[in-house]
Amino acid sequence: MRRKRQIGKVISELSVRQMAVCAAILLCLSLIPLLLLGKYNVMCIDDYDYGRRAHDVWQATGSFSASVQEAWRQNVEIYQEWQGTYVSCFLMGLCPMNFNYEIAWVVPVLMIGMLASSAFVLGRHIFVRWLGCEKEGASLVVLLILFVFYQVIEAPFEGIYWYNGATHYVLIQSLWFFLLTLISSALWEEKKGRAMFCCGAAAVLAVIVGGGNLVTSLQAEVLMAFLVGYAFWQRKDKIAYVIIPFITGSAGFMVNVLAPGNGKRSSMDMDEGYSAVKAIALSFYHTAVFAIRWTPVFVVILWLALLPLLWRFAKASKRQFSHPVLVTAGAYCIISAMFTPTLFAVGMAGLSRVDNIIQMTYYLAVFLVTTYWFGYFSHRQRQEEGAAEALGRFLERAGNGMSVVCLLLLLAVWVLTADKNTYTSFSALRSVVKGEAQTFYQEDMERHALYTDEDITVVEVAPYSERPVLFDFTDLSEDEENWMNLGVARYYHKDSVRCVRSTSTDVAP
Repeated sequence: MRRKRQIGKVISELSVRQMAVCAAILLCLSLIPLLLLGKYNVMCIDDYDYGRRAHDVWQATGSFSASVQEAWRQNVEIYQEWQGTYVSCFLMGLCPMNFNYEIAWVVPVLMIGMLASSAFVLGRHIFVRWLGCEKEGASLVVLLILFVFYQVIEAPFEGIYWYNGATHYVLIQSLWFFLLTLISSALWEEKKGRAMFCCGAAAVLAVIVGGGNLVTSLQAEVLMAFLVGYAFWQRKDKIAYVIIPFITGSAGFMVNVLAPGNGKRSSMDMDEGYSAVKAIALSFYHTAVFAIRWTPVFVVILWLALLPLLWRFAKASKRQFSHPVLVTAGAYCIISAMFTPTLFAVGMAGLSRVDNIIQMTYYLAVFLVTTYWFGYFSHRQRQEEGAAEALGRFLERAGNGMSVVCLLLLLAVWVLTADKNTYTSFSALRSVVKGEAQTFYQEDMERHALYTDEDITVVEVAPYSERPVLFDFTDLSEDEENWMNLGVARYYHKDSVRCVRSTSTDVAP
């Protein structure tokens, strides 16, 4: 009994700062296996198609600036002939492996670094500025959200390791998170010089985000319009700081949408999307469907763990929390808007590389909206005794004890789950420890040796004998006319490339 009391005392005296430090350590430890697996990352899919011209210039001249110029010329042609995402296509032409094939490890470093840092900065900013939470508490919550997100991310390969897919979605979404933080900071900043700096930086980033994928750019348009409305009603003296990036972002978005290539591509595309009205209606339905899918027990346990802390933060806040229904509806609309572009363009939801960024946005929204509702109930409780009395009493009594118990349960589920491929960190670690990653990388380098052998013009490669579970991309086909095979053949200037199960002198093992 005495020992239990001592343990209970230690838990109850845990500070939020101490818990935040532990959460930061946990997040870093969980990301190490993902980055370690990145050592065995490779170039794949349409990295070859988009990177070919810059790679050719690099091989011929060794000039990085000349390669950048060629990537831009290619971008201009793509804008005219295929799609309007003028920022994404330019960046996709500059795949790092164009300049050094063995540098693919930099891709997960870049993608995890950008999304994790931008989501942390944005989430912490909203918790502190808009919801009035303490900084350490906001840091704790967002760090744990990031930990859970990277364990259950919808498509790890496409969101972490695949350069083109992650650049088009994850990188652009990360820039949008930074952009949104800048606009919001300009609204809250008291010093005019800092507010002007935030506005200027936001105006530049808005053009970049407007030229990225339509899922992120549409979300940006919706949210910036909300902020313009908020500034008009609540902070008219700061409205210019929101309108300027809204105008530049809208201009970039229109340049993207009105690209000649979009029309030409749609006339060639066999996929038929829904009408605008039906796409919008279905996006609300799919938001509910994917919310259920993205809320497994692992996420529910984290939500339960944070309830006492969120209640405490919200209750101590000086904000009013007057419109919980409107805030909830707004969050639902923002997430729904991210499903609309693919429903409109190709008539489907569930495109995994798109779902990664929607999933991240969903997790942030869940905890932010929960905190807002707690603020509403806790403030009503002060004014009307008994309105939320039962909930408040329970969470206040539970305190750190409930949080620690649930977090320990979360760690137990994470570590003890029988299928070690359920959570990404253990899947990555398993692939490295078992040697799957090393074998895969060695076989890919043997393929690369054939691709770069000028004496071989017809290349035949064997399927990978082993491959990490997280590297679930589609391999080359036995059909040399397959678009991925053609991409590799053009990239290395071969007559043909195909994957065969038999072996010959020109076949990589």
